[in-house]
Amino acid sequence: MDGLSSNTVEWGVAATVMPGEAISGDLHLVKPTGKGTLVAVADGLGHGKQAAEAARLALDALEQCAHAPLAQAFEHCSQKLRRTRGVVMSLAFLSAFDNTMEWLGVGNVEGLLVRSPADGKRAVESLLLSQGLLGVRLPPLRASVLNVAPGDTLVFATDGIRRGFEERVSLPGAPGEIAQGILARDCLGTDDALVLVATYQGRPR
Repeated sequence: MDGLSSNTVEWGVAATVMPGEAISGDLHLVKPTGKGTLVAVADGLGHGKQAAEAARLALDALEQCAHAPLAQAFEHCSQKLRRTRGVVMSLAFLSAFDNTMEWLGVGNVEGLLVRSPADGKRAVESLLLSQGLLGVRLPPLRASVLNVAPGDTLVFATDGIRRGFEERVSLPGAPGEIAQGILARDCLGTDDALVLVATYQGRPR
């Protein structure tokens, strides 16, 4: 999926289902708000129908609190998931008002920010993940804030993607093409897999 846009980002997603399953437990959400765009990837524990139900419930709960601080959003989602098998999730909020990105992750949905190589130098920053499982146990939560510039690109990838994929992410490129490239090169083929790529556009005109 490519060429999609919110008020502050252009984004694309690529995903595949674990062989033998009909439905994926790896889901995503891109939610424009009045101040920017919320980006989320949720991975239900395991795979199959129950994993998909848990991930969908997490994202439905997240939509209800899309304007809340990220730590508060995690707590709200975790409460809604008490009777599920649990979810790991990473969130980012990109603000067009002050050119910042706030991000937070619980579990193993990898996140990285690839800086736009305006000076020819490639720079990548990785999301520091906290151990835990929404619906079961949340760690103490504190989001990190980074300054962003137009062209900077956020990548979220679930654990169906091989570790080290970030070394092969290159800019510029259409978000959907970048996501498809990561999936094609680094999908393990032993689990559901999802890659979401969102390029910051700056304040809308």
